[in-house]
Amino acid sequence: MKRFYGIAIVSSVLFMVFIVPLSQAASKSVENATECPRLEKKDADAIVKKIIPDGNAMDVKESPVMGVWQIDVEKGEQHGPIFLDCSRTYLVQIIALDAYIKQIQAQQTPKKVDVSKIRLDDSVTVGAKTDTSKVIVFSDPDCPYCRKLHESIKQIIVKRPDIAFVEIVHPLPMHKDSPKKVQAILCSKSVDMLDDAFSGKTVPEPSANCTADAMERNIALAQALNFNSTPTLVRNDGTVLEGFLPEERLIEWIDKKQ
Repeated sequence: MKRFYGIAIVSSVLFMVFIVPLSQAASKSVENATECPRLEKKDADAIVKKIIPDGNAMDVKESPVMGVWQIDVEKGEQHGPIFLDCSRTYLVQIIALDAYIKQIQAQQTPKKVDVSKIRLDDSVTVGAKTDTSKVIVFSDPDCPYCRKLHESIKQIIVKRPDIAFVEIVHPLPMHKDSPKKVQAILCSKSVDMLDDAFSGKTVPEPSANCTADAMERNIALAQALNFNSTPTLVRNDGTVLEGFLPEERLIEWIDKKQ
C-alpha cells in the first residue's frame, strides 16, 4: 500500500508535508483529553470528505502536538495523516524541529564530486590552455541560462587569463534541435562553433563521418554524476554549482570567496 503525507486544499490536491514523531508526545495525553473536545471518527470522516471527497477517515487520535488531532486518511491505495486543531477550524502542518534543521543544513552544504572521475576527452576548452583555475561546465547550447553563462565566460577569460572553462556539452531532452549542434561541436572541437551555437547562430550540420558517440558519452557522464539540469559547473575542488551566476559573483565562486 502506498503512503502519502498531505493536506488537501482543493478536491484531491494535496500539499506534501514532512511528518516526523515529536518527543514527549505521550505526556500530552491527559491534557489533550481535558482541553480538546473528543473528535469522533464519523465527524472526522465528514471533515475528510469535504477536503478529499474520495478519502476516508480510518482512525482518529491525539497528534504529537497538544491541541491537535491526527486523522489517518485512506484514499485508494494511498494513506497518510492530516492534522486538525481542536476548534476544527485549521488544518495544521507538523514538522519536527530537529528534522527541519537537518534538512536546511543539507541544503546549505555544497554538493561535491570527484573531479578525477570526470572524463574531459569530449569537451571544448574556452580560455587559457595552461590554467591555474579550471572550471568544468556541463551545458546545452539551446539552454537559455547556458547562453547567458557563455556570455559571462567570454567576459571572464578576458579579465582573468588564468581561468579556463572546459565545456562538456550535451543536449537536454526538451531541446529537439540541440543534438545535431552538440554532435557537430564535439566532432569539430571548435571554439568558434561552440560560440556560434551559444550565440544562437546557425551551426553546420555534422559531417558524414561525425558520429554521436562523444555526445552519448557526455549524456552518460552527466547522468552518472546526477547532473539533471544545465548549466552545472564544477570547480577545481569538486564543488558543484547548479545554475547561472552573474559575472562578478561567478568569479568570486571560482576564487572560493563564496
